[in-house]
Amino acid sequence: MRKRLIQVLGFLISTFGWLFVSCTLAMDYWRILYVGGKGGNWMVKASWYWSNLWKDCVTDMSSISDCRDYDALWAVTPYVQAVRGLLMIAMGLGFIAAILCFIGMECTYIGGSEKNKRRVLLAGAALHFAGGLSAAAAYCLYTNRVARAAFAPAVDTTIIRYGIGAPVFFGLVGSFLIILGSALYAVTHISTRKKTVSVGRTLYTRPSYGRRTASKTAYTSAYSAPSRQSSSRLSRMSQATDEKLPARDTFV
Repeated sequence: MRKRLIQVLGFLISTFGWLFVSCTLAMDYWRILYVGGKGGNWMVKASWYWSNLWKDCVTDMSSISDCRDYDALWAVTPYVQAVRGLLMIAMGLGFIAAILCFIGMECTYIGGSEKNKRRVLLAGAALHFAGGLSAAAAYCLYTNRVARAAFAPAVDTTIIRYGIGAPVFFGLVGSFLIILGSALYAVTHISTRKKTVSVGRTLYTRPSYGRRTASKTAYTSAYSAPSRQSSSRLSRMSQATDEKLPARDTFV
């Protein structure tokens, strides 16, 4: 019962983690910069420069956005391409891992024998772990490039020094949840394996030499006692007959 609860908890945690990661792909404000200043006495002019994996935009005070979509794959900055690729790989691994873990869970009635279900669950946990690492690497790469541009020495004044937006933090939390879910799956597999090994040892290596000798003595005593009793009875009968024989019989 406890193992089933841990598996269900791992399934829910990993599912929420992949939900966070998938939502960040469509979210805006991966990096953002606020530029504002006073224009006269009665008006405050401000604008927000922000970007995600698919476009660069500028939003003014009237909530009008002017965006430029990335036209082609080879026209994108190389680190953005790397982040896209890592996230796509992570999503593919997560989809396969979710199916395998659902089949390998103990509370489901598909997947074959218990041994096959344990193997399927372990494979799903490994894919979850690999997908979580891939997603975490993507977010860390994006954060590293934005931070390097923000904290670089002032050489070119045209460089926009962005800050890190909320989707990156959501993605990092989701990656941590995915890795935690895979760890819970692995814990249930390891505990089950230890139980099977301990049960096998108690079944096949528990009998000792003392028990064998005790059983052997019981066996020999059970089957040798009647023979001894019968021989003693025969000897007694022979003694009784020898004592009671008449004289004429002894003469013959």
